[in-house]
Amino acid sequence: MTQAVRPVLALARPYLLRLVGAGLLAAAAELTGLGLLATASWLLVSAAGQPPLAALTVAIVSVRAFAIGRGSLRYAERLTGHDAVLRILAAVRERLYAGLVAGRRAAGGRDGDLLSRMVSDVEAVQELLLRVLVPVGVAAAVAAAALIGAPVVAPSAAVPLLVVIGAGLLLAGVGLPVAAVVTTDRTARRLAPLRANLATETVDLTRGAADLAAYGALAAATGRLRAAAAQLASVEGRLAATGAGLQAAGMLLAGLTAAGTIAVAVRGGANGPAVAVVGVGTLVAVESCLALLGAARRWAELRAPLTRIAALLEDPPAPTTAPERVSEPPAGPVVLRAQSLWAVHSGRPEPAVAGVDLELGPGARVAVVGPSGAGKSTLLAVLAGLHPVHRGTLTVAGAPLAAYPEALRCRLIGGLFADAHVFHASVRDNLRIGQPGASEAALRAACATAGLTDWLAAQPAGLDTVVGEDGAQLSGGERQRLALARAVLAAPAVLLLDEPTEGLAPEAADRVLAGVLAAAGPDRAVLLVTHQLLSLVRLAERTEPQEPVGFDEVLVLAGGRVIQRGTPAALAATPGWFRDQYQAQLLAAEGRAALAATS
Repeated sequence: MTQAVRPVLALARPYLLRLVGAGLLAAAAELTGLGLLATASWLLVSAAGQPPLAALTVAIVSVRAFAIGRGSLRYAERLTGHDAVLRILAAVRERLYAGLVAGRRAAGGRDGDLLSRMVSDVEAVQELLLRVLVPVGVAAAVAAAALIGAPVVAPSAAVPLLVVIGAGLLLAGVGLPVAAVVTTDRTARRLAPLRANLATETVDLTRGAADLAAYGALAAATGRLRAAAAQLASVEGRLAATGAGLQAAGMLLAGLTAAGTIAVAVRGGANGPAVAVVGVGTLVAVESCLALLGAARRWAELRAPLTRIAALLEDPPAPTTAPERVSEPPAGPVVLRAQSLWAVHSGRPEPAVAGVDLELGPGARVAVVGPSGAGKSTLLAVLAGLHPVHRGTLTVAGAPLAAYPEALRCRLIGGLFADAHVFHASVRDNLRIGQPGASEAALRAACATAGLTDWLAAQPAGLDTVVGEDGAQLSGGERQRLALARAVLAAPAVLLLDEPTEGLAPEAADRVLAGVLAAAGPDRAVLLVTHQLLSLVRLAERTEPQEPVGFDEVLVLAGGRVIQRGTPAALAATPGWFRDQYQAQLLAAEGRAALAATS
């Protein structure tokens, strides 16, 4: 068994009896069909001699029984097989999604490619089980029945019949499938990458149409999409042509084998009904084995997608010393501590996070800034347990983060991440993902903290407003604030925020950020990733008589390393990246203010 199939079969193990039952039912349905045609052939040929009706009664009843049984068995087989396969697909998708969340994703991690893995590649599992594995068992059962039944029906020509039928079944069940794999394997391997490329180009074009049009790149993107579609169609066309040729050869083989058995049976002195039964039975048996031709072609096409998802289905290597599991929340303060923390991205030589030291206890307010690609979002993913730690230690309340089960870890550490998803549901349902039992007052309080109150008041359906697929009915700022409100409602002990005020005007961003920090209170820690350095300094300079909501410390990342750290005011006065960017943003803000004053 190849490496690509083992993870699928491991997930299918709990449903093995269902799959075996489906295979047995499928074999029974095919054998019933074989019996139906064989009995009907005997009945027609025998009836031509006008025997007494009583001599045909058993055959007549058998034909009816076989006809009813074949349909019933086929229905039961489909019901049992699809029930088992759908359960297995659910397990595969769950494991695959967990693999993507854990960071074991393809190089690049493009949304279109991941979509292709979650949809078309997972469908390969269904094809493997129903269109490859089950037909093998069915063909074996039917071939055995044909080889055993032919000598019984025509004993005078038993040996020649076994030779002719055996040769036909061998060619149909082995020769043609091997030819199918050899002729289609190289072409079929290109299907999964081409489908993933088409999905990637489609997602990029649909989601980025406005930006592409603004920069004059829409025509080029459309051209790439058409080229990807044409390339995929060309490969699929070649596969279809090859499959049609092999199928025609298989039908010709079935006819020749049936004709050969009839000739052998006649020469061997078999009577008319026996010749009819042998000929029709052989034709049915060879056609059943021709299902292996389709299975072989499907296998050639499935190897690539199964290989693509195998790496995500495989369990990650267990650590040499597994940490002791923690089943209860910490009794004391929740302190998240990272020491010499390193993280890497698959296929990239340089580290994404390199030697970061950080401590987040109750009331801590820490901001992380830096240029694009500095490792800010990766650092948040590592702290939340969404990205593996390459080196160093990461503990919560003194215990390794990996020791906490996922449900408990999400209660302790959570927030708003770069890939936060908004579901095609109501505002209420999206918010309650953060806290399923939240009351109406709690939902509205979270919306107020995130600055959604005015927008919510303008919606006729209020909290029952449906936001569309991935928040399509919302603006970028509204979508971000909805995701932020969900993070605030979840109220983890350590709140991680990745650009929570992106898309908001500076004044609105300051209000929202101040509200989030105030709502966190002195018992929870907040770690913020942002590029709005002005907000950090303005919050530190607030003089209103209220609880401080500024940041205690700012970490400046570059290349995954901390190159500066200190208070916002101190960094704004110290030569370095922070001061340069702060002054540039300050000049830009002053320029916008002057322009607004003169307009």
